[in-house]
Amino acid sequence: MKVLLFSSLYPSAARPIHGIFVETRLRELVKTGEVQARVVAPVPWFPLRHRRFGEYAQFAATPRFEHRNGLDVHHPRYLLLPKVGMNLAPYAMALGALPTLRRLQREGFDFDLIDAHYYYPDGVAAGLLSRWLGKPFVVTARGTDLNLIPKYPFPRKLILRTAQEASASIGVCQALMTTLKELGAEESKLNTLRNGVDLERFVPEPRQAARERLGLEPGGTYLLSVGHLIERKGHHLAIDALPELPHVQLLVAGAGPELARLQAQAARLGVKERVRFVGVVPQTELKWWYSAADALALCSSREGWANVLLEAMACGTPVIASNIWGTPEVVSTSSAGLLMDERSGAGVARAWRQLFDHYPAREATRAHAEQFSWTATTEGQLRLFRGILARQGHAGAAAAPMAIHTGKD
Repeated sequence: MKVLLFSSLYPSAARPIHGIFVETRLRELVKTGEVQARVVAPVPWFPLRHRRFGEYAQFAATPRFEHRNGLDVHHPRYLLLPKVGMNLAPYAMALGALPTLRRLQREGFDFDLIDAHYYYPDGVAAGLLSRWLGKPFVVTARGTDLNLIPKYPFPRKLILRTAQEASASIGVCQALMTTLKELGAEESKLNTLRNGVDLERFVPEPRQAARERLGLEPGGTYLLSVGHLIERKGHHLAIDALPELPHVQLLVAGAGPELARLQAQAARLGVKERVRFVGVVPQTELKWWYSAADALALCSSREGWANVLLEAMACGTPVIASNIWGTPEVVSTSSAGLLMDERSGAGVARAWRQLFDHYPAREATRAHAEQFSWTATTEGQLRLFRGILARQGHAGAAAAPMAIHTGKD
């Protein structure tokens, strides 16, 4: 079958780790040999590349076309207007991408199905393209698209209409599908297909060897916080915990607009010498940071299904995490780590002490992560897509009936 992946959440040469979980899921699907795929990842139009324009400069620097990890990726532009942009974004995105989709069809890639990621604006735009081109579509919800954006009336209306028109909706955790059902979506169309973890890329490395490689103290005690440096990721809460954890050093991996504020916070609290900002770490190098740390902290206020949790566990490192959305579905055993009793610096500190009262064996933490391979998700996608195409009367669809994968082993 031919699948067109449509999402602004996709890596590029300008933003190599942006939406890497979307790319990984597609690559796992293509590896089966049953799917041919192309990617259309729209980018807001912006004319200037100077770094002082931040993320907008990265939009401008994104190539119109690139070949990434064996997949053709197209980045059409669309106009994102200030102030009214949120309500108009799905229409602008769809109109900006339409010529690219039609060109792909003319060139021989007449896709069978649109696989959209992120409900708003991407999923709504995919619904418009589906209507214009006469193709079925599915939408995967990933977090903020359902746990924040539906608070706005007009986007909520478009999200619900899109859920009704889609052949299926997918959530990376059950909590997101419960939310979509509560918004009024048809339950029979809702599916949970969790993100997996690459168990070959993320493996436990000897802790001392990892610390030597990264220039860390062999006998130090390290807490790691990974993610974009924005407020909702909660890096500031990990810093807040340090006065209560006098022997702990914090490693912060990521870049973003909050860097200066976080540095100032560390200085104000007198813990500047115990916080190391290491910048963006390539996926291929993350295993060394996970392996070097004693624990990972994820203090987010919103997450659908946080891949960093499973990546750390796959490297044998337990986690401390906010008790939100899909996170309890990941941190479900003591070998995985602990959920904070409150989202605060004090909550991080208490969870750290509780974790070290009964610190799990690295082998047990790795074994927990091994339950979350990509295999079940890939098989679930194939069954779902085959079923949709069979109902459409598609000649290439498998004859097997559709089975809905719930994301539980």
